Amino acid sequence: MKKQFEGRSLAHPGCLIGITAGLIVGIVLAGVLASAFNVALNIVLLVWLGVTLGLGLIGWIIGERLSMKFFRAKEQVEDTPSTDSSPSA
Repeated sequence: MKKQFEGRSLAHPGCLIGITAGLIVGIVLAGVLASAFNVALNIVLLVWLGVTLGLGLIGWIIGERLSMKFFRAKEQVEDTPSTDSSPSA
């Protein structure tokens, strides 16, 4: 599975997942705030926007850290000398 991610930045897919989750969670949370707690519309929209952008940013950061982890793992594999001493034919 790691071979699929070699040389790719996971920040963009992480941000996409974060934005999608933020939209879903934000809409549900905004609906609950508007109906159950009778919160003003501008506050509901700010909460929705904050949740969406916050989860998108979290997804971006997690994706960036994961891509660096895969990049470091690839470097360590390339730097490790091979124990196979037989010449390849």
